Order: sequence, then C-alpha cells, then structure tokens
Amino acid sequence: MTYLEKAQDIYNKVFNGQLLDAFEQYYHEDVVMIEATGERRKGKETNRKAEQAFLESVEAWHDGGVVAITSNEEAGITMVESWMDITSKAYGRMKMEQIARQKWQGDQIIEERFYYNANA
Repeated sequence: MTYLEKAQDIYNKVFNGQLLDAFEQYYHEDVVMIEATGERRKGKETNRKAEQAFLESVEAWHDGGVVAITSNEEAGITMVESWMDITSKAYGRMKMEQIARQKWQGDQIIEERFYYNANA
C-alpha cells in the first residue's frame, strides 16, 4: 500500500465510525500529535486517550468527508483536508474543518500536525 492509500484508508475508517480502529492500525507507539494551538501530545497511549475524549464529546455525527488528499511517497508525507459536521455535547452543532499533515515511519504515522482555526 502506498502512503496515499494508507491515508485514504484512515479517513474511510474515520467516516465509517472506525476512528479508533484506524488509530490502532496506523499510528506508531511513539507518535507525536501537534494541535493548531501548538499543544504536543507524545506517545500512543496519551493520544489514544485524546481520541477517546473527542469521541465521547460528540453527541451526534452528521456528516464529514475529505476535500483533498495528497502524498509525497519518497518523503513519507501525506496531507488531508477534511471536514466534520457534528453536534458537540458542549458546543452544539458545528462544522469543523482541518488539514492534517502526517509523517510516516514505515507503515505507521510517527508525527501528525493539525491546522485549523483554533480560535473558532
């Protein structure tokens, strides 16, 4: 599988209710995830807890999709522009848009950085 195919598989799983399955399959034990605010979370266990907390914060998932996806196979980099229409338990219904840049090490993501409007 190419990195592009792996990234596509992740988002297919996410939008089919299998976010944690995708996380377990495609994220490295030493993964670092960086939010748009600059917050850095290190390690799979820490990031698993953050993903679970996000899922628990969602009251309803209405829709979502990928706007654009690309890869640099030689450098092991993928980027995905995506959106989600959710109802948050805390904030009500909202459309979230982001770009995620993934650095791959072998078959797993070793670093992922998110770009979105952190002030929205």
